Amino acid sequence: MSEETTEKKILKGTTTVGVVFNNGVVVAADKRATMGYFIAGKAVDKIFEIGDKIVMTTAGGVGDAQALVRLMKAELELYKYNSREQLTVEGAATLLANILQGHKYFPYYVQLIVAGHDGEPHLFDLDLAGGLMPDKVVSTGSGSVTAYGILDEGFKEGMPQEDAVKLAARAVNAAMRRDSATGEGIDVVCVTGSEVKRYSKQEVQALLV
Repeated sequence: MSEETTEKKILKGTTTVGVVFNNGVVVAADKRATMGYFIAGKAVDKIFEIGDKIVMTTAGGVGDAQALVRLMKAELELYKYNSREQLTVEGAATLLANILQGHKYFPYYVQLIVAGHDGEPHLFDLDLAGGLMPDKVVSTGSGSVTAYGILDEGFKEGMPQEDAVKLAARAVNAAMRRDSATGEGIDVVCVTGSEVKRYSKQEVQALLV
């Protein structure tokens, strides 16, 4: 099996999105984990808080993604302990990109989003080889093509928080309707300068009405 075929096989199976709004950033993801056509999990967390007002979404190999989450949490805590200050969102994304780049010959099979707020909102898309791309709106995973249809139509520069949160939830919901590897519910996490808010199931359902 070629490297390209292996990558495509492992990197399918989820939908994550990120949207920057006027005073923060929101990320959303589905809850389904798949192994080919088999649904391996129905309550999988794909959004993780790795630092103060910094979150990370995961798509790809579960073991690789979980290892990177643990590593990033430890690295950011160590940086904070040594420097007495929090690493910036861009610094955290760059650190993660360097880790991925350093393992490109034995790669972590993942596609990741790093988002957060450190005086202003930031959103970064990372591929398995350490490619790092800042953006205002992004989606990863097998349902991203469908999600982008919603995101591109609804995104506006400087949009208010309520509209951005609804847009992110709607994008993942649209992917759930068309992508068999995306499903089982939606997680939504919003990061502003004052808080990291994870929406309840009831709050997410209200966003889709």
